Amino acid sequence: MSTTRFPRRVNDPADFGRVAVVMGGSSAERDVSLNSGQGVLAALRARGVDAHAIDGIPALLDAVRAGHFARVFNILHGAGGENGELQGALQSLGIPYTGSGVLGSALSLDKVRAKQVWLSLGLPTPRFKALPRGSDVHAAAREIGFPLIVKPVWEGSSVGVTRVFESSDLDAAVELAHRSPGDLLMETLIEGDGTEGGEFTVGILGREVLPTIKIVPASAYYDYNAKYIADDTQYICPGLGGTAEDEMRALALRAFDALDCFGWGRVDIMRDRHGKNWLLEVNTAPGMTSHSLVPKAAAVAGLDYEGLCWRVLETSMEREGATA
Repeated sequence: MSTTRFPRRVNDPADFGRVAVVMGGSSAERDVSLNSGQGVLAALRARGVDAHAIDGIPALLDAVRAGHFARVFNILHGAGGENGELQGALQSLGIPYTGSGVLGSALSLDKVRAKQVWLSLGLPTPRFKALPRGSDVHAAAREIGFPLIVKPVWEGSSVGVTRVFESSDLDAAVELAHRSPGDLLMETLIEGDGTEGGEFTVGILGREVLPTIKIVPASAYYDYNAKYIADDTQYICPGLGGTAEDEMRALALRAFDALDCFGWGRVDIMRDRHGKNWLLEVNTAPGMTSHSLVPKAAAVAGLDYEGLCWRVLETSMEREGATA
C-alpha cells in the first residue's frame, strides 16, 4: 500500500471502537449490499478492527441506541442507506458514519435533482425529462429523441434501466422502470465510439480522485449482469491518458462537491465520440464486491482492498462533529 498518497490517519484499530458494518437492508440492491458488506467486514477484521455485521437499518438503530457501537461503516446500497434516511438517524444519535451526509446522500440518489444542481453550475449532463407517474412518456420521448434511456429516479446498480432505440420498445421500458418505487427519468443515450469514448467511472476517496476506469462490457451495455455476474467485462484503468484523464477526474470531483458529498464515492460519466464528458450520477455507498469499481481503481493507485476499507472507515472520524 502506498504510504505517501494514502497515509494512515489512525494507527491503532482500537481507536475506531466497536464498528457496525451495516449491509443488506430491503432495497432492490440487497444482495449486492450483502456481498459488499461481507468483504468489508472481513477486511476490517483482518486489520484488527472490532467490526460486526448488522442487517438493515432497524436492527442497526436498536443496537446503536443500546450503546453497542461507536461508529458505522455504511455499505447499504440504494434506498434507506443512500437517500439520507440512515444518515439523519445516525446524526440525531451522535454516531459517526462513513460516506456522505443527509443532503449529499439525498441529492445523489435522486437523479433528477442531482442533474438540476449540476445544470445550475454549468456542469454537463445528458438532456433529460423527469417523468412523474402518469406522464405522457411518448411525448417526452419525442422531445428527447431516440436513442434514449429510461430509468427509475431512486435506484442504482442498473436496476430497472433500459436503453430504448425506437418507439415500439418504450412501453416495455417504462413498465420495467415502474416496478421500482418513485418517479422515472428519461435521458439522451450518450454513445461513444468504442475507442476514446464510452462508459467511465471515477472513484473518490477523501480528497483524492482515483484513476478513471473505462468499462467495456462483452454484452451491449453495462447492465446488472455485466456488473455483478459476468466475468468477461473489461476494466481499463486508467481509462484515459494525459489531459483527458486529468479533465475527467477534475469534473468528477466538481460533480461530487456540487452535491455536498463527503468521504468517498463514485462518479459515473459517459464520454461521447467527440470526447465530451457527460455526468450521469454519483454513488455515495459504492459497491465493494469482487466485481466492484472503486477497489479496482484503488488497487491501481497503490491501495489494496483492506487498506481501502480502513481508509474509508477513517473518514468517519474526519466528519465535522464526529467523536472517536
